[in-house]
Amino acid sequence: MANIQTLNKIAAVGLNEFGAGYTVGDSVENPDAILVRSAVMHDMTFPASLKAIGRAGAGVNNIPVERCAAEGIVVFNTPGANANGVKELTIAALMLASRDIVGGVQWASTLKEDVAKSVEKGKSQFAGHEIEGKTLGVIGLGAIGGMVANAAKSLGMNVIGCDPYITIEGAWHLSRAIQKASDYDEIFENADYITLHVPATPQTKNMINAESIAKMKDGVRIINLARADLVNAADLKEALAAGKVASYVTDFPTEEILGVKGIVAIPHLGASTEESEDNCAVMAARELKEYLENGNIKNSVNYPNLQLPHTAAHRIIVLHRNIPNMIACVTGMLAEQNINIENMVNASKGDYAGTIIETNSPVDNALLTKFTGIDGVIRVIKLA
Repeated sequence: MANIQTLNKIAAVGLNEFGAGYTVGDSVENPDAILVRSAVMHDMTFPASLKAIGRAGAGVNNIPVERCAAEGIVVFNTPGANANGVKELTIAALMLASRDIVGGVQWASTLKEDVAKSVEKGKSQFAGHEIEGKTLGVIGLGAIGGMVANAAKSLGMNVIGCDPYITIEGAWHLSRAIQKASDYDEIFENADYITLHVPATPQTKNMINAESIAKMKDGVRIINLARADLVNAADLKEALAAGKVASYVTDFPTEEILGVKGIVAIPHLGASTEESEDNCAVMAARELKEYLENGNIKNSVNYPNLQLPHTAAHRIIVLHRNIPNMIACVTGMLAEQNINIENMVNASKGDYAGTIIETNSPVDNALLTKFTGIDGVIRVIKLA
């Protein structure tokens, strides 16, 4: 039925989703789809056979998303599949930011003699604070941020959150006890702890910088398990040295921050749990299968969501630019061949759009070729 190439080790539970009719492996040639975790794909040349890429994870920085869109390759990710793993690490990061656990463990490992006495004598240098009753500011209330907010509230923290792009579904999952901040400044001014759960975009790059830090409370503790680019490392180090920021816990070690007092650098463990890897692999595999078999699109980062029940005999998928007259051109060609449209759905996302058309009359290859000749049509796929 289809060839699936894997660029990283993918959990077996995800690969098993493909079943009979699929050839899956890292040596597959001319793939219909690629399943990837962290492999960098920017320099890859994609074969004409490639229809989709499934990223077993949320971030797609390793994939040339715009180039894929221009070539008619739908890129999927798996938002929320690793959310619980990152949420749990965020709770651990709250503790690491509050108490010098890492420093204490490292110090204890150096003790050689009369350990119990040395521990009692030296432990005070690693004393910290409790999180109960403190205010946590959550920036980004998506799948991960929302879970963090709810968990922190259950641990006795006061929680304020801000997300200008929160979805209705995300809002439904939030505890009613979470306070809504009108903007990021409200969080900066009121939070004892700040945790970041937003994607890396031109708008969010360096959002934590000298200017935003100056608005924060003295002794603020910052957690960043989202993306390294969200925090200006030079400004953060200055704030740590001045005592404005008490501690910084991140999941993204870089040369600039390693060894800096007050920084705990975790080696990108946010989604590194067996459960998260399984969830991401299964979700990505199901997205690819649904697209290859039915043309339905869910959780694509470069094309719109398209969902249409498969009820007619024949189905074609048209990926095209989001420009005027596209639908009229395609449906007009079908009408010229006396082919009736039984079902159809169209949607757009930025510069790109997709259309699913069902008919009970066969669409021959000559007509498909005429579709591809329409200015703005990128790809046409016949599924039946």
